[in-house]
Amino acid sequence: MNSILSIRSLTKFYGRIRALHQVSFEVPAGSVFGVLGPNGSGKTTLLGVVMDVLRANEGTYSWFGEPPSGKQRQKIGCLLETPNFYHYLSGERNLRIVAAIKGHGPEDIDRVLEMVKLSDRRHSLFSTYSLGMKQRLAIASCLLGDPSVLVFDEPTNGLDPVGIAETREMIRHLAREGKTILLASHLLDEVEKVCTHVAILQKGQLLMAGDVNEVLASEDFIELGVDPAGRDALRSALSGLPGVKQVRDHEQHIQVFFGNGVMNLTEVNRYCFEKGVTLNHLQLCKRSLESKFMELTQEKKPVGKKN
Repeated sequence: MNSILSIRSLTKFYGRIRALHQVSFEVPAGSVFGVLGPNGSGKTTLLGVVMDVLRANEGTYSWFGEPPSGKQRQKIGCLLETPNFYHYLSGERNLRIVAAIKGHGPEDIDRVLEMVKLSDRRHSLFSTYSLGMKQRLAIASCLLGDPSVLVFDEPTNGLDPVGIAETREMIRHLAREGKTILLASHLLDEVEKVCTHVAILQKGQLLMAGDVNEVLASEDFIELGVDPAGRDALRSALSGLPGVKQVRDHEQHIQVFFGNGVMNLTEVNRYCFEKGVTLNHLQLCKRSLESKFMELTQEKKPVGKKN
């Protein structure tokens, strides 16, 4: 799959504060690519750099396989902050002003209003719009000129549940239309429901990047229990179990994670018995996406990358 955006070793400082450090990843064509991380992780800075709003101290990036240029940016619809729409004008009139600023004619307005499902409210004043409708009008302004790529910074930030649902459905609809979408979010739920690919940032460093189903895959693990007197013997036995990636104490049980899938429970039970450990609890469990994300973002250093 061709890359729409290639980022190579981007580093950005604000004085002595390092906002980005050697960040590199690829955004595939046709993907909904989420830049995920806690507040202050460098997401907005990254989008600002690739949209030429901010200048990186080190590193390079390219759009459509070429160095950045004004001509390329004409192919990109960008929403880094809510446009300053006029509250006393209608949605359509606001779009006419945006189109004129961008050098487009008004002929595209009907199409974008239909795409964001605001045709029936085109003549309503902007001040009468709900939060979700205002966000959809902002997205409509990005769609003027039919750009092939859309860049959004926290597109559901500040919206109520209805507005969040409306905006997420709009992003899914645009993806079905063939747009490549790059969005920043601190919400795991948003990325899981909307994105096909993800890059996770923490304190300006890239932790992982790749297909969202691989990067944020929930993992099965086995939970084992034994009488307190046999806990040390169980932990020692598990350290020699083939395929074990991690052994973790969890309340009264011990959790075991495997490098390649999960071993058969019967085999684990037999192995422990042969090591002189009799289990009183053995259960296959699924690790939540939230726990995976929290573990990643609490690490001090990058844990690796998937491309």
